[in-house]
Amino acid sequence: MLGLGVELETRDLARDPLSEKELEELIGERDHRTFLNPRNELYRERKMAEKPPSRSEAVRLMAAHPNLIRRPIVVRRGRLALGLDEEAYRGLLK
Repeated sequence: MLGLGVELETRDLARDPLSEKELEELIGERDHRTFLNPRNELYRERKMAEKPPSRSEAVRLMAAHPNLIRRPIVVRRGRLALGLDEEAYRGLLK
């Protein structure tokens, strides 16, 4: 993990996508919009930046289109870091 000396368990979302239930649990009380990948074609086509989907619609779309999920998602002890954010990863190690 970016030279932080941590071994991660990985999951290939293309082969083993997250279910709607798993996404709901992962998102928890967080803002669902932060889980959407703004670089994804579907995100841009649907103009989600200007008109974000409801939580239930976003979860349904992310389950059906795993590339719509911002990655990587790193979870440790109930805390989460999204995207390539080394500072956030370091925060998870504390």
